[in-house]
Amino acid sequence: MYRYAALVLFNVLCLVLPAGATTYTYLRPEWSDSGRDTYGVALLKLAFAKANTCDTLVYSEQSMKQSRAVLELARGSGKLDIMITMTSPEREAELLAIPIPLTKGLLGWRIALVSDSNLEQFAQVDSGAGLTHFVAGQGHDWPDTAILRANGLPVHVSSAYEGLFKMLEAGRIDYFPRAVQQVFAEKQTHPTLAIEPHLVLRYTTDAYFFVNRSNTRLAADVTRGLEAAIADGSFDRLFYSYFAAQIVAAGLDKRRIIDLANPLAPPSLPLNRKKLWFSLEDLRRPDFVEAAAGRAKAPLAATSCGGTAASKR
Repeated sequence: MYRYAALVLFNVLCLVLPAGATTYTYLRPEWSDSGRDTYGVALLKLAFAKANTCDTLVYSEQSMKQSRAVLELARGSGKLDIMITMTSPEREAELLAIPIPLTKGLLGWRIALVSDSNLEQFAQVDSGAGLTHFVAGQGHDWPDTAILRANGLPVHVSSAYEGLFKMLEAGRIDYFPRAVQQVFAEKQTHPTLAIEPHLVLRYTTDAYFFVNRSNTRLAADVTRGLEAAIADGSFDRLFYSYFAAQIVAAGLDKRRIIDLANPLAPPSLPLNRKKLWFSLEDLRRPDFVEAAAGRAKAPLAATSCGGTAASKR
């Protein structure tokens, strides 16, 4: 029995779950930037609705580091059924990947948090070679760490997410590359830091949903739902409703783009499906413009159970 009082994330408007419905455990996030659902939860709600399932979600009892979550999911320990994390060959060998880039590749667009005193040092950098004079901070079990090092960039690691901000504030690292959709909320919670205004690192990667390799039913349902959302445009509308404002604030079209190779890019990345990847051309799309201006709402996840997905409670 799950002992997660008031942590149901996806409810149907019925008193008893229909036959065949399942409750899945989703990795509790280490952070959340608002009171609304995290993007991953909202996307799962949408996928379940589009797949016409009545499945439900609860948060895992505890948050976990990425390596621990992968281990628990691979072992089938029952502590976790589905998680969202950056893909890599190792993770795809251990888990069953649903190979749809969940943030349209935005996870690979990186803007640096720096200390105020270091801002000017980055103003003249225009290539990866220019960054070799600076030390980046990353998580010890993040695929990004290997990507940066493979491009010749010095990296210091930490086992604790919050520890990276402390390292930056203490001058033990020079910059902390963060995805566009992460950096502004993190700046708010760490006001002594600054967002570097000139550069954006870009490498081809993204996060997938991952499940245990034996859980083919869940993988099939989520895949079917995501593909339906992609086809009818609701995937993009949800993505823009969460991230268009941050993308505009980042001014990506005005930054110097430093492209980095990703030796960890698995063959599963659907690079031939251009619709699935964010590009600067998105800035001119009507759905993007509407969302950036605050005139568009996230698509509702209408369920097959006679209602609309309720908010987490």
